[in-house]
Amino acid sequence: MQPNLLTSRSIAVALAGVAILFAAAAAHANPPPPPDLNPIIFVHGGSGSAAQFETQAWRFASNGYPPELIRALEYDSSQINAILPAVLAELDALIAELQVETGRPQVDLLGHSLGTFVSQTYLSTPARAANVAHYVNIDGGSAAAPPGGVPTLALWAGADPPVGSIVGALNVTLAGQEHIETATSAEAFFEMYSFFRGEAPATTEVVPEPPGQVRISGQVNFFPSNVGITGAFLEIWEVDSATGLRVKKKPEAAALIDVTGDWGPIKIHGHKWYEFAVTRDGEVDLNFFYEPFLRSDHFIRLNIATGLAPFIDSSPNHTAITVVRQREFCGDLGAGSDSLVIDGSEVINLTTASCGSIAAGSAAVFAFDDGSNGVSNVNFVPFPFGPLAFLTATDLFIPADPPRSVSVVTVPRGGGATRTVNVPNLASTEARVVVNLYDFEP
Repeated sequence: MQPNLLTSRSIAVALAGVAILFAAAAAHANPPPPPDLNPIIFVHGGSGSAAQFETQAWRFASNGYPPELIRALEYDSSQINAILPAVLAELDALIAELQVETGRPQVDLLGHSLGTFVSQTYLSTPARAANVAHYVNIDGGSAAAPPGGVPTLALWAGADPPVGSIVGALNVTLAGQEHIETATSAEAFFEMYSFFRGEAPATTEVVPEPPGQVRISGQVNFFPSNVGITGAFLEIWEVDSATGLRVKKKPEAAALIDVTGDWGPIKIHGHKWYEFAVTRDGEVDLNFFYEPFLRSDHFIRLNIATGLAPFIDSSPNHTAITVVRQREFCGDLGAGSDSLVIDGSEVINLTTASCGSIAAGSAAVFAFDDGSNGVSNVNFVPFPFGPLAFLTATDLFIPADPPRSVSVVTVPRGGGATRTVNVPNLASTEARVVVNLYDFEP
């Protein structure tokens, strides 16, 4: 069961001319579904979640896939050896559910990283393999033959030579791409769609929906277990893009979270900016800020890493900000590196974001005043973030007084446009700020 949401108001379109434009956009954003679509199931990797497939779900929807056909299997990747039988049973149940809902006898399955171990184990049982029409193995385990005899596409990060292969599969190396990026990039989508459909997609872009049609839902979970945080309370606020401050006296929606973690769906406006505030008794608040939702999104994951909280120093004098993107930040590519400027300081460099190996590339940057001494050293990675896969940190002092806005400015590698997210400088003893960036160029 999903908790009830207390929606405060809906968005009305008043101008007839705008309505006509929205209608034309709707025809482009929601093309008729192609015939004979198989449901899609994404199985994430270590420290992952459905969030790694968020943009790909948008791209599939931009090419006619109904959102209800796109699902994710989530599990506690830190305990996979102990819980693997239960995870495989959950995949059985999800496939059976989709078979009933859609009338399709098979699904298309994708596994990323550790998710390829889960997927290949599932496919090793002939009766289970019979449920799968196509399999995509994303930068994970190699194999001597297509798993379970299922037609297989194997995508590999852009190493030379590739880090692996599946004999008898279609093996594709995505030049210049990192490990997480192989699951989230436009180039990966092109290969996935073409493999499933036997033809190229109409577009690899995220085609925006008319902004008044956007619906969102998701989960509030512990990281990396993907278990719902029972008793957490979620409020969704519209914010001013120029300041990050709330623009209304009441939230757009609110929900009490249960063990499923589920909330939504709710209606929002695709041109506006939102804050997701998670409060828990006796705990520091988590305030998540997103760039605008260009399409309906049901893979929003508000993940809280309680295991890392003791290592993030807090004080009433400084703000702690985490920046998340489902594409690695790379600071070792010279002029071609990513740029991430937080409150005027560049935090991506050779020390904080070297993309030399699977474990080195980081999709989350924790910025806080290490030692609460009021001094920054952006070339230093505080303990214990240095050896952690996919995570990094920097010692950055962001004053929390007087109240003001803090800018998070990104210029993605590869010639992306400059984008800015503004957030309030909340004291780290009261709240921690999380900024979620697109992993694509809108």
